[in-house]
Amino acid sequence: MACLDQSQNFPLCCYQGATFVQELYYVDADDNAIVITGATARMQVRRTVENEDVLIELSTEDGSIVVDGANGGITLTITASDTEDLPSGEWVYDLFVTLPSNAIMRFLAGSFEVVERVTR
Repeated sequence: MACLDQSQNFPLCCYQGATFVQELYYVDADDNAIVITGATARMQVRRTVENEDVLIELSTEDGSIVVDGANGGITLTITASDTEDLPSGEWVYDLFVTLPSNAIMRFLAGSFEVVERVTR
């Protein structure tokens, strides 16, 4: 298994005051969905990997992450009222998925940019 490096970084971008929605799909080399029915997921955004303070957390537990297991889909959502309070800048995130077998995988990671709102 190879570790994620900079070339495998998946950047995300959200705008203050706008609803953030990102659909992701877990697929094999032939672009076929990998079934993840029953999986749960958790994502945290921080200033740096080392920083203890969490800017925002998403999870299947709170409904901000929805898993469409039959289609290998994962949808991340942050409400407009929650993005309104996010400070602008470039942050880091990672997304972990726990499969029904209790295997835990780092599904995705990268930069998380919050773009400052102009229209108020």
